Amino acid sequence: MQHAPHFLAQQKCECRFANGTAGEVRLLDRYFYGRQEIAGFDSRRGWYEAVTELGEPTAQDWNSQKEVMDYLRVQMDLFCRYNYEALQQRFFAASTAEPLVKISPTKGDPLAHHTLLICTAAGYYPPGIDIKWLKNGQEQTQGVGYDDEIQNADWTYQYQAMLETVPQRGDVYACQVEHKSVKEPISVQWEPQTSDSAKSKLWTGAVGAVLGLVFVAVGLYLYLKSRKATPLPPPTGLLG
Repeated sequence: MQHAPHFLAQQKCECRFANGTAGEVRLLDRYFYGRQEIAGFDSRRGWYEAVTELGEPTAQDWNSQKEVMDYLRVQMDLFCRYNYEALQQRFFAASTAEPLVKISPTKGDPLAHHTLLICTAAGYYPPGIDIKWLKNGQEQTQGVGYDDEIQNADWTYQYQAMLETVPQRGDVYACQVEHKSVKEPISVQWEPQTSDSAKSKLWTGAVGAVLGLVFVAVGLYLYLKSRKATPLPPPTGLLG
């Protein structure tokens, strides 16, 4: 037994914006039967146009009704423009995410004096961010490079700024990030760990550990030597 095929009638309304609401606002009212569009209204034309022979009677009937055409023409303001501005305000007010900022130092050649500092700002929304490098409170422009802004799979963004520098003892580096989601700039600091003071602390710790082992060894040796010099008591019942 064969069943008659089922067809789905659909109406799709679309608002298209050339440049937000500042440019051309275009309203499309499209009608489908099955999987094929049969007729549609385009505000650029100002009337319904049949796409297939099946849609010709419908298009002619609606074009002849003045109230229908007047209604569609005002929908560009009542539906498209109004909802665009309302959704924009609601979307940008609710959809902001603060960037997570970190500094990663890298050194390609262990013997090289130059260090590449990478400041990464990730997980922020909307796009558009400003990153500055500071050294001892002064903005750096030499040796600074920027990567492309990348969109993540979750619609957030990430951005990187690099600084090639020669860290000196006492230097303090800072990555300063400005974004729409925060009122004040986010600042993350980094201090070189290979400075003279850090090396001095490392050598002091190593020498202390060696001296500690020496004292333990000497103490153990003296303890064992004193044990050997002490006579053992005689077995009970064998003497006297």
